Amino acid sequence: MELVRSFIAIEIPSEVRAQLAALEEKLKARRHPCVKWVDPQSVHLTLKFLGSVPVDTIPQIVEAATRRTEPLSPFSLQIGGTGAFPGWQRPQVVWVGIRGEIARLAALQKELEVALSPLGFPPESRAFSPHLTIGRLRDRASLEDRRRFGQWAQSVELESSPSFEVHALGLMKSELTLNGPVYSKLAAVELKGLG
Repeated sequence: MELVRSFIAIEIPSEVRAQLAALEEKLKARRHPCVKWVDPQSVHLTLKFLGSVPVDTIPQIVEAATRRTEPLSPFSLQIGGTGAFPGWQRPQVVWVGIRGEIARLAALQKELEVALSPLGFPPESRAFSPHLTIGRLRDRASLEDRRRFGQWAQSVELESSPSFEVHALGLMKSELTLNGPVYSKLAAVELKGLG
């Protein structure tokens, strides 16, 4: 049985990717060897990580997601602000925040959870925290490396905070390679609701 590592996400438009690339360049200026940066072309807003799923279940996943989310209407989001998980004192993940119609984004994510639960994808135990991951600190980074990086990185800001319209979600395939993950779209679900 062939398995596909997959997730459901909102793809990010090129003008937003350009801002993320500019931010990464500023952050890379200090040449912190303990940080693995995400290629801006790969950045996406994950709504639901599915893990390794049998290829023959993909039509069911798409059908369930479509049934629950297609009636929702498009909405607007904006990038803004940077942060780190679990925090800037001991960063492990560096991210850019999401603003805009967050209640509608949360409702969309909730509909996905409801749609996919009967297919064996349990709801997330953690609260949904929308963000775009731009870097991860490597396991070998010491606490001091993390603290120094966090202290400096939190002062670096985006040049601008473009907004973008969300019209669809993608069921994405993630292939892990030596050069990092490669993503491709397996299916799209459009948001067709009216206002």
